[in-house]
Amino acid sequence: MENFTFYSPTLFAFGKERENETGSYVKRFGGSKVLIVYGGGSVIRSGLLERVKTSLEKESLEYILLGGVKPNPRSGFVYEGIELCKKENVDFVLAVGGGSTIDASKAIAAGVVYDGDFWDFYCGKYIENALPIGTILTIAAAGSEGSPDSVITHENGMLKRGATGDAIRPRFSILNPALTQTLPTFQTACGITDIMAHLYERYLTNTTEVEVTDRMIEALMLTMIHEGPRVIEDPNNYETRANIMWAGMMAHNNSCGVGRSQDWNSHNIEHELSALYDCAHGAGLAVTMPAVFTYVCQHDVKRFAQVAVRVWGCQMDFYHPEVTAKAGIEALRSFLISIGMPKNFAELGAKEEDIPYLVDTLCNSNGRDGSINGFVTLSEEDCKKIYQLMV
Repeated sequence: MENFTFYSPTLFAFGKERENETGSYVKRFGGSKVLIVYGGGSVIRSGLLERVKTSLEKESLEYILLGGVKPNPRSGFVYEGIELCKKENVDFVLAVGGGSTIDASKAIAAGVVYDGDFWDFYCGKYIENALPIGTILTIAAAGSEGSPDSVITHENGMLKRGATGDAIRPRFSILNPALTQTLPTFQTACGITDIMAHLYERYLTNTTEVEVTDRMIEALMLTMIHEGPRVIEDPNNYETRANIMWAGMMAHNNSCGVGRSQDWNSHNIEHELSALYDCAHGAGLAVTMPAVFTYVCQHDVKRFAQVAVRVWGCQMDFYHPEVTAKAGIEALRSFLISIGMPKNFAELGAKEEDIPYLVDTLCNSNGRDGSINGFVTLSEEDCKKIYQLMV
């Protein structure tokens, strides 16, 4: 296990109707004038936005609204939010929605207190300062409600890139599983896939002797395998929604990733798909992960065999561990298909003729040097072959 520092100060208010306490938490963490960031009309139609406003008013807090966050949030929206915050002297950013809304809010919060272009943070600059952020989660998926991370797509070149910094960890996050019960089945399945990806990205490590976090990751994977089919069958099952929501947070606040190297190649490869085709991130990961894992399996067959046995219930073939490893990858693929995820480029809406463009943008933009690094360092040729496995 490697040396690590773990800092996760977010307060989590979990359970039914906790959104009615929003105002008290904003005040507790120093907010007086709030930018409420949200997406489309669902938070309005459900009455959630009105409940949040009422809670803020109860605490005599001012607020302004900024709606219109899209999936795979764009840089233009972030610039708009930064200017609005500066104009209105906002001192707290409140995200009401899913990962896209939270990621956009984080970018706005960081950009307001920065003299340069917020995009600098998405080109590798660490986020040192930001306005305080709170979240009210409406979909269990990205884990942004507990993480120091944000992903934004820049409209100039459609580059989808991530930024990080403890300054953008939310001060509080309100997690009411009931808010996710009205989600379409496809969105729920995309969220489950994203959670599984966050777990695999940490499981694929070159660090040895990390049994504690291995076991934590495996437990969360088993939870998702158990709860995934249940929530697809009964979307109104509150307890299932609750387990998925808390697993989603645990999967990405990095408590499962400390002391070990991590991968993130699947995410990097998928980001090019959702940037170019505007597909759902989880759907893109469902096609990407099995292809990446198949391609890099030989790098550490025993690790893939271990997860196959411990999580997917495969039988260990001690003479041919690669057989067990591949069985585990196929079990993952089958699970994702069973909950309604796409299995190839065609079902995702991607095009084989775009592979050269995808590879070039992936490996050479934003100062990259012709490769991406993770569990395995992948060259342009490697990435081309992985995309071809998805066709």
